[in-house]
Amino acid sequence: MPRIQAATVADHRSQQRAALLEAARTVLEEGDASRVTFAEVARRTGLARNSVYKYFPDRQHLLTAVVREAAPRWTGRIHEALAAAGDDPGARVAAYVTAQLEMVRDGEHRIARAVADDQDAAALRAGADAAHRELLGPLVDALRDLGDDDPLLTARFLQGFVNAATNALESGGDYDAVTGRAVRLAVAALQGVARPGAG
Repeated sequence: MPRIQAATVADHRSQQRAALLEAARTVLEEGDASRVTFAEVARRTGLARNSVYKYFPDRQHLLTAVVREAAPRWTGRIHEALAAAGDDPGARVAAYVTAQLEMVRDGEHRIARAVADDQDAAALRAGADAAHRELLGPLVDALRDLGDDDPLLTARFLQGFVNAATNALESGGDYDAVTGRAVRLAVAALQGVARPGAG
């Protein structure tokens, strides 16, 4: 058993659990959820494989914890970006697109993608989908401020620009070029949904 380096046993357990989550997250960022095994996360944290069971009863609980830990970070980045954009709906939509593509650039999206591709984790895919739907909330608000009479539908369409840009980035596209084009397309599309005098 690793030597306790925290002030208390509870602190030690918290640190070990955090280390296991970080190891699992790192593997997911590498793009292959099937590689998230107790043996692999134990190897990366220097723990014995059977020690992982003290923190997570099975692999699905480990992956669930990773997604739950990541989701608030994703939504937090979106909300921060939109808050910084101010009250202009167009600027908020641009910030929404940019913030998501920054997360793709930074590897955050690989967590959701890897989990979605994991054939043994239907419940996790549902959780990741729920987190993704939550990300639409700030965009829906911006579209409503613009005067859109069906902001959720429009948000889903605009998310299509983000999804296509994500695929382009993951295929090796230039970040600045892809992001710039996605932002321009998304903002241009707003002209078709705004009511005269709204915004």
